Amino acid sequence: MHSLIVVAHPNPDSLTHAIARCVAQGIAASGPQHTSEIADLAAEGFDPRFNQADQALFMQQAAVPADVAAEQERVDRAQALVMVYPIYWWSFPALLKGWIDRVFSMGWAYEDSGNGKVVKKLQRLQVHLVAVGGADAGTFTRHGYAPAMKTQIDHGIFDYCGAHVRSSDLLLASDEGYPQAHLQTAQRIGAGVVASQP
Repeated sequence: MHSLIVVAHPNPDSLTHAIARCVAQGIAASGPQHTSEIADLAAEGFDPRFNQADQALFMQQAAVPADVAAEQERVDRAQALVMVYPIYWWSFPALLKGWIDRVFSMGWAYEDSGNGKVVKKLQRLQVHLVAVGGADAGTFTRHGYAPAMKTQIDHGIFDYCGAHVRSSDLLLASDEGYPQAHLQTAQRIGAGVVASQP
């Protein structure tokens, strides 16, 4: 089984990056047949801006831009997609949201069937979300973060394309044992990525 771990944080020494590496270690520890690749969107210079070429693709007037095609090929090689990201303004960082905006394009992630129904083209893909936040759990609960993110991400993005969100973890600075405990949790998440494969 192969997993693509997408991380969106500008600092390679951040906790977010350390968590992504530990997820990869948890996957690798599940056996030599289990591999992963880390897509460091910031270091790779991915352009998250939805541009005219992306609009032309959406309108079915142009081919897939080369950088988008390369990302789609990476996802196509994987059975599991793991997204590791800091929470910015109660959501994804712009870099990660732009990656989704551009990569999960019509014709590849979904398609209009012509009769008003959406053809979900990513039904084989298993998704795992790992969010890193600074607020305490009570704050997130009081403000309805979990149901809001479930609506926005699980349903609004992945269910629309047919992908299955298998796990969603929220790792907070207020959690006991922070930050070391999060690295251990991340290794367990990596093992869970493998265990949750159908």
